[in-house]
Amino acid sequence: MFRLNPNELKKQLKKLGLKNVEVKMLEAEEIVIRLADGRELVAAAPQVMLMQVPGGAAMLQVVAESLEERQPDRSSGSEAQVSEEDVRFVAEQAGVSLEEAREALREAGGDIAAALMLLEERKRAS
Repeated sequence: MFRLNPNELKKQLKKLGLKNVEVKMLEAEEIVIRLADGRELVAAAPQVMLMQVPGGAAMLQVVAESLEERQPDRSSGSEAQVSEEDVRFVAEQAGVSLEEAREALREAGGDIAAALMLLEERKRAS
């Protein structure tokens, strides 16, 4: 498999005029990228190089033995992640019923901010 070399990358970046770039190798077992459509790309046994540039931007370079596409496992149910406290909070903030808040939280996978945005979009659409 192709090996990443942080020192060689630093030399190449300097040649391009990019100085003060911090380059680190990260140890990872797998990398999961969640796509907008809900699918996931899973990189197995990856080599990961993190490049931090001045100003805070970060770049990752990944080389993996394999790349697998999978559907996320939703069998565990996102309802377990939705607490009644979250439901009440979302209902109060969005001015909706508890059931509407609960449904929005389920759709958002328990993410309160996403649930509030979803409810706001629905209000605008109606």
